[in-house]
Amino acid sequence: MVLEHLYARDVKDNKVLAAFRKVPRHRFVNPVVYKDAYSDFPLSIGHGQTISQPYIVALMVQLLDVENDDKVLEIGTGSGYETALLGELAGSVFSIERIPELAVMAKGVLEDLHYKNIRLKIGDGSLGWK
Repeated sequence: MVLEHLYARDVKDNKVLAAFRKVPRHRFVNPVVYKDAYSDFPLSIGHGQTISQPYIVALMVQLLDVENDDKVLEIGTGSGYETALLGELAGSVFSIERIPELAVMAKGVLEDLHYKNIRLKIGDGSLGWK
């Protein structure tokens, strides 16, 4: 996925590419679609939501130019995949998800992967995080 869908296009930031190599995308999708977890298209995560295609996520993360001491506010945790990628790059990630079922699922995966610099809460992201 990293070579074929990201580096072969215009994602060249070594920190971003390293994060994509490290974060197991299949952990953030339904086991029914594991075979497609590393394909370059969005996948349903339930509740009318999707995990975005890897290229789009990589492009967004690269454009953020996150440094290891940055604090990042993410609105819409979804599956938690981009949250984990940001956790690889930033000092702290604060992520808000409005759909409780998705927040619980993402929190479980992020805890299983031992992310200590990510805080997640359920709520309306348009209200921000104090």
